[in-house]
Amino acid sequence: MGFLKRGGGYRKLQVYKLTEIIYDISYEFAHRYLSKRDRTVDQMVQASRSGKQNIAEGSLASMTSRKTEIKLTNVAKASLGELLIDYEDYVRTRNLTHWDASNERYQKLRDYVKTEEFENGYMDLVGRLNDEEIANLCMTLIHQAMYMLEHLLDAQQEQFAREGGVSEAMTRARLETRRGSD
Repeated sequence: MGFLKRGGGYRKLQVYKLTEIIYDISYEFAHRYLSKRDRTVDQMVQASRSGKQNIAEGSLASMTSRKTEIKLTNVAKASLGELLIDYEDYVRTRNLTHWDASNERYQKLRDYVKTEEFENGYMDLVGRLNDEEIANLCMTLIHQAMYMLEHLLDAQQEQFAREGGVSEAMTRARLETRRGSD
């Protein structure tokens, strides 16, 4: 008769797997292309880590707080937004090309990052790319992750509206128990 729903299934979420890739690539990028004394190294690594970690923490917290789950999912999205701006700044301040939807390479990249080949070999690929290519790769991945997080937030809100939070579940369980003992 437990009123707590299992949480913590974040490792199965495609968006979590994607943020793990973003973290790995961002860590490599920041340490390869930015000066060790540049605060942006820590900022980029922490923003990418926060994107990933807050998905996990929110999922684990969902067992006792749907509100916390929703809040942390949004924090993950905000952290990735911050990371996106860092990549945009990097590209802009170095007069590199920001690949938009009209760029042929952007479309090819969008298609490629959805493949199993990419998922299994992204770090090998990163080793062969220059800074412009890696920055555009990460910006593409971040856009995809933020899109997925928007949908995850929608699903979490719908679930909350349908089922309520833990406090409501606790009250229902207590009332059902009282009714059963009468």
